[in-house]
Amino acid sequence: MTVIPLELYPWLKVGHIVSLIAWMAGMFYLPRLYVYHAEQAAVGSDLDRTFQVMERKLLKLIMNPAMVSTWVFGLLLIAMGMFDWSAAWSWIKLAGVIGMTGVHGWLAARRRDFAEGRNTRAGRTYRIANEVPTLLMLLIVVMVVVRPF
Repeated sequence: MTVIPLELYPWLKVGHIVSLIAWMAGMFYLPRLYVYHAEQAAVGSDLDRTFQVMERKLLKLIMNPAMVSTWVFGLLLIAMGMFDWSAAWSWIKLAGVIGMTGVHGWLAARRRDFAEGRNTRAGRTYRIANEVPTLLMLLIVVMVVVRPF
C-alpha cells in the first residue's frame, strides 16, 4: 500500500473543495434549466435543442468531472486518515455525499428524457428537485464544520 505524504494534505483538501464548488454550481443550475426547458420549450423546437445542448455540456463537461474529482480527492483524504470512523458526523457526511451522488444520477437520467423527447415531469418537479442539493449541501457542511455528533 502506498502511503500518501502528509505534505499533500492541504493540496488534496484544496482539490476536494474546488471540485465540490464546481459540482455544486452544476447541481444548482441544471434543475433550473430543466424548469425552463419543461415550461417553455416544445419538443423538437429550436429552444428545445438549445436547452439540450446547454444541459448536455453542463452535465458532461462540468458536473461529471467535478463529481468524480470530488470523490477522488475525498477518498484520498480518507486514505490519509482524515475520516473519523468512530464519529457519527463522518458517517452522516458520507451519507449526504452518497445522496448528492444519487441526485446527480437522477438529474442525468432526466437529461436523457429531455434528449429523447420523453420528459413527463412538470416544471414544479424540477423546482422541488432544485432544493434537494441545497439541503444536502447544508447537511454536509454542518457535519464537517460543526461536527455535532
